[in-house]
Amino acid sequence: MTKTKTADTPAETPHQSVSGNAAQNRPAQTDSATDGRLRIRHLLGLEGVCREDIERILTTAESFKEVLDRPIKKVPPLRGQTVVNLFYEPSTRTRISFELAEKRLSADVVNFTASTSSVTKGESLRDTVKNILAMRTDVIVIRHPSPGAPHFLTRATDAIVLNAGDGSHEHPTQGLLDIYTIWERWRDLRGKRVLIVGDVAHSRVARSNIWGLLTMGAEVAICGPATLIPRSFSDYGVEVYTDIDKALDRGVDAINVLRIQRERQGSAFLPSLREYSRLFGIDSERARRLRPGALVMHPGPMNRGVEITSEVADGANSVILDQVTNGLAVRMAALYLLCGGQATPGREGE
Repeated sequence: MTKTKTADTPAETPHQSVSGNAAQNRPAQTDSATDGRLRIRHLLGLEGVCREDIERILTTAESFKEVLDRPIKKVPPLRGQTVVNLFYEPSTRTRISFELAEKRLSADVVNFTASTSSVTKGESLRDTVKNILAMRTDVIVIRHPSPGAPHFLTRATDAIVLNAGDGSHEHPTQGLLDIYTIWERWRDLRGKRVLIVGDVAHSRVARSNIWGLLTMGAEVAICGPATLIPRSFSDYGVEVYTDIDKALDRGVDAINVLRIQRERQGSAFLPSLREYSRLFGIDSERARRLRPGALVMHPGPMNRGVEITSEVADGANSVILDQVTNGLAVRMAALYLLCGGQATPGREGE
């Protein structure tokens, strides 16, 4: 995946390949495995994140999911900490999920939207961050169209940085919540076969899923039109298909259907959406070919009738809404652990 070309980057934001995560995610402390803390200081991507850290986030998320079922859904671990949501791209689910996670942990939350900020007057990312940090911010959650922007922040600030999606690079919390959804069903992902279908070339979600699933021992396959499937993924042990029926014939325990990004149709990656739906869309006939009890997933937003039919999206095997719920618990867990948490979640202050 290091060969995948990323989007152009602003002058102040260094170009980062996928391999940039490995150095950033190296252990910050060697005794973390025994004291319950994460080895990583920032969550920039799932490349380079060890199995122990991923498992720690998953098990902590499970505890927080129990907290979300309580009458009072708030716990105090981040009381007194200030979290800034720095979003340079439109977002609904991710932004709301992060904001709710922060508030459930009792953090003080500040929301930043580029379209209503000094960015419209020409302010750089570096200056924006410096001004935010001057207000004594502890954590920055950033979504940015340029790959590498979260990495840049780690060199420009002492705050903890969480990547909420940077260009076509990675979206680690989405990857974690997808992995959690599968892990919640089977616990052990070793030997489980996960098929990712769609626009893999432009998908930060696919990259995070691939890195995390491989680390957890799952078998990963990707499928889509040849124009949207980088062949270099096979170098990392990923099965690559351009025929959805052949991919299904191998057996699938979970299928993650990616959104076809309509805004990219002008680039001639596909002849038409109708053609894509016929060749790669997941309908009831293809869904019946999944293994018994297989999970049907989608990171959203869905283009119903294009990459997936309503019958499948709303069917018995669909866990799409579960993914949304799990996303809140996973983001709570990531924030809690990155901020130094190690006690049993939800027990503090009781």
